[in-house]
Amino acid sequence: MPLQIIRNDITRVRADAIVNTANPDPVVGGGTDSAIYKAAGEEKLLEARRKIGPIERGRAAWTPAFGLKAKYIIHTVGPAWIDGTRGERELLRSCYEKSLALAEQLKCRSVAFPLISSGVYGFPESEALTIALSAIEQHLMGMEEELRVTLVVFGSSATALSARVMDGIEEYIGEAEVEALREEEYSRDRAARERRRMQNTMLQRPSKASAPRPAASASFDTFGQLYGAGKTAKAPAAPGLESYLPGKKTNAFRERLFQIIDARGLKDPEVYKRAYLSKQVFSKIRSKEDYKPSKNTVLALGIALKLSLPEMEDLLRQAGFALAPGDLTDCIVRFYLDREEYDLAVVNYALYEHHCPPLGSF
Repeated sequence: MPLQIIRNDITRVRADAIVNTANPDPVVGGGTDSAIYKAAGEEKLLEARRKIGPIERGRAAWTPAFGLKAKYIIHTVGPAWIDGTRGERELLRSCYEKSLALAEQLKCRSVAFPLISSGVYGFPESEALTIALSAIEQHLMGMEEELRVTLVVFGSSATALSARVMDGIEEYIGEAEVEALREEEYSRDRAARERRRMQNTMLQRPSKASAPRPAASASFDTFGQLYGAGKTAKAPAAPGLESYLPGKKTNAFRERLFQIIDARGLKDPEVYKRAYLSKQVFSKIRSKEDYKPSKNTVLALGIALKLSLPEMEDLLRQAGFALAPGDLTDCIVRFYLDREEYDLAVVNYALYEHHCPPLGSF
């Protein structure tokens, strides 16, 4: 269920369907509507739009995409914001629901939305974003087929979104970078101290000439243990070491993951859709005992399961990973875990803004 937010011009986005914030009547409006008509070819699109006729607010209809990098244009008419008491929120949610249902009927595999009604219709951007994410994610959770949705923000909507999503993150990243540098410097000092300790130990160690020789009655095994003699001689393993060796224990990550899922009473589709993972990927995790996840997958699952920071660190540890103080992706994930923000679309937008790859199956 990949849902991503990007900052772009929607007419340049490649998708099966592009959603247009249309005028109720078959005329060219302003903002996104005007840009889409120009990119698609105004005369052809307007002719197709006239065949549909007026569209009620909260409803949707489709035309061919003509010159756009898409198959279809889905036209939906959003509400104009008055005071929030005239059903504006319900109408806006209906725009997303009707558009997504239409994309399903058209058998689209990808669809791109603008932030509907946040431009000339004056809907408060922050509230428009909240409704958009809620409506899209709720619809996708109920779908059998996978649909890739892109929410495209531009102009003032992008500025408002960045203010909401990025609030405090730059300072957090700055502090994390300082901490990483401090840790790196400390590690260097620690390594230097360790080298000095080893050097001192070597200086104090007796020479070979004065090293005690084994007693004459010592067995070959004892002699081999002391001096490493014999190509096949092996020192016995430390007690309990076998349990730590690869292949000698169950997949700790997989075992811990399904413990958490069972404890929360979740079903598989809820988990992999919230984590923006494909059904195929999650099936591999479920069925393959030796499955080794990527760090990206573990982070996506941790956010989908709404893990606390210590729980996320534990799940990563079970998979052989850790949150690194100097890693930008890890820092951004830690920031949102600290804020208990578990909307992967919002996290991925922050990653996108900082030129980091998104989490999930993209």
